[in-house]
Amino acid sequence: MQPKLPNNGSNHRVTVPDHLARQRIDRVLATLLPDLSRSEIQRRIASGHVVIGEVPAVKPSFLVGGGQQITVLLPRRTPADGDEPRPQALDLDVIYEDNDLAVINKPAGLVVHRGAGQHKETLVNGLLHRYGKTLSQCGGSDRPGIVHRLDKGTSGIMALARHDEAHAALACQFAARTVEKQYAAVVYGCPRASSGDIDLAIGRDRSNRTKISSNTNRPRDAFTRWEFVEDLGGFALLDVWPKTGRTHQVRAHLEAIHHPCVGDLKYVGAQWKSVPDGRARRAIRDFDRPGLHSSRLRLDHPISGVRLEFVAPLPTDFEELLRTLRRVRDEP
Repeated sequence: MQPKLPNNGSNHRVTVPDHLARQRIDRVLATLLPDLSRSEIQRRIASGHVVIGEVPAVKPSFLVGGGQQITVLLPRRTPADGDEPRPQALDLDVIYEDNDLAVINKPAGLVVHRGAGQHKETLVNGLLHRYGKTLSQCGGSDRPGIVHRLDKGTSGIMALARHDEAHAALACQFAARTVEKQYAAVVYGCPRASSGDIDLAIGRDRSNRTKISSNTNRPRDAFTRWEFVEDLGGFALLDVWPKTGRTHQVRAHLEAIHHPCVGDLKYVGAQWKSVPDGRARRAIRDFDRPGLHSSRLRLDHPISGVRLEFVAPLPTDFEELLRTLRRVRDEP
């Protein structure tokens, strides 16, 4: 028997994985439905729109059990919220697709879903054009198929869910931290060590709400591993593996160890102005996005369970920056 919720929105059902058992229901739902904030989930609970099995959840602190089914009713969008995203033909670089899963290589500059000042030419618009209604709705009707995100300026691999069952399975993998994400990063300075771990809780910065840092009132655990790849003469190429998936995690963590991404004006400002070589200075000035690329992704297929690996080559702008920095490094 399905829970009887008011029919004025979209029902989203998730099953609590064992590793999230005995945790607060608001935290569990925030993990399994990452596009919902805990405050929104708490409001849904208070309004009776969260049901465990057939019984409405009473309070956000209720501890859930593994295997329990939770149903969340999200409010139907109204005209005041803006038009629904519409299909739009975009040249998507699809690495893999089947009836359950799609994997794309997102170009830098493409916004994942609509936000302030961006209502079209987003990845969601392109996905709707290619896949129509065969995308998951767990993240809401304005974010179909979206399980995780990349920043606008970050290029590389993104996995997408073709239906709700696949979405739930992928979300559980991200929550369990079994998804392996690898990034290539061009950073200021050359680390002295060959590798390192960054174990630093982060959240919205107290002074600048658009940034993420350890200077926060609401720190959340975050862990990143990095390895040195190449000395670029005052810069370096790193491989980076974020073990958690916090907003801006790689960018904030690299800034915290004093090796911020080249081109990342939010976290480093116009540091290119102090680069002594004119060619390198111009190349970095003209590289107008963070030097960060999601290069490799490993996950289990959401239905078959087979372990899959996807690779996205470095984009043209990234390769050109590397060539310039190598020339400057190698020429006397």
